[in-house]
Amino acid sequence: QVQLVESGGGLVQPGGSLRLSCVASQRTFVINAMGWFRQAPGKQRELVAAINSAGRTNYADSVKGRFTISRDGRDNVIYLQMNNLKPEDTGVYSCNTGIMHDQYQAGGSWGQGTQVTVSA
Repeated sequence: QVQLVESGGGLVQPGGSLRLSCVASQRTFVINAMGWFRQAPGKQRELVAAINSAGRTNYADSVKGRFTISRDGRDNVIYLQMNNLKPEDTGVYSCNTGIMHDQYQAGGSWGQGTQVTVSA
């Protein structure tokens, strides 16, 4: 399995920005797709954004226009740039490897997660 390590979370005020990173133990260009998920307290984990090896991206409606997923295949890292953060963006953000043609299908490799808290 691919090992994944996230970083970049923290406490930020509404309207602020954070950039999350996920380092994979394999080159990301040999992985079909990777996704960022988040889980808020008492809620199910949800897909936030995904990107495949062709550079195609997919975003949850709630983050479109505010979040940007990107990847660096050489350095086996994916990023999630989060702008104009809202309190409802609070949660544990985890990255995952999977498959994406039309929709993202999560695979079995997960990182430990990084906490994002948006609060005044």
